[in-house]
Amino acid sequence: MASQNELRLAKEVYETLCSALDNRNWRYSRNDEKLIIDVSVSGDDLPMDFMIKCDADYQIIRLQSFLPFKMSEEKRVEGSIVTNYINYRLVDGSFDYNIGDGTILFRLTSSFRDSLVQEEVFDYMIDVSCGTIDAYNDKLLMLSKGLMSISDVIQE
Repeated sequence: MASQNELRLAKEVYETLCSALDNRNWRYSRNDEKLIIDVSVSGDDLPMDFMIKCDADYQIIRLQSFLPFKMSEEKRVEGSIVTNYINYRLVDGSFDYNIGDGTILFRLTSSFRDSLVQEEVFDYMIDVSCGTIDAYNDKLLMLSKGLMSISDVIQE
């Protein structure tokens, strides 16, 4: 369980997150008790829903975005291969892939332990996440629908 100082720092980071989103003029929902923000944005092709949590226990910012589809059952092994290939190429963040149910989640974290977090941290996390998800979500969807192959994704 988080100490009082850790909880105080997490709340400060949470308010900085809200300020960063306000400066983008983004609408979002707040859960001040759990220090969680939910926000939806439009990408080039598919919508992106983000959950951003300021985790007092672990002293991390956790950004997560489930892709708005599941990998089709017959393409789940291919989805695993492609997701692994994409993750190998990423500089920051990763796609978590559940081969059992076909869900795909993008995740990016940053520690704020003993730190002063400024809005630029959130700007970076949001920009990298949006760019990464937008670059790959359509390819993963087309793979799931059989419109792209593993080699098609790798060649792009």
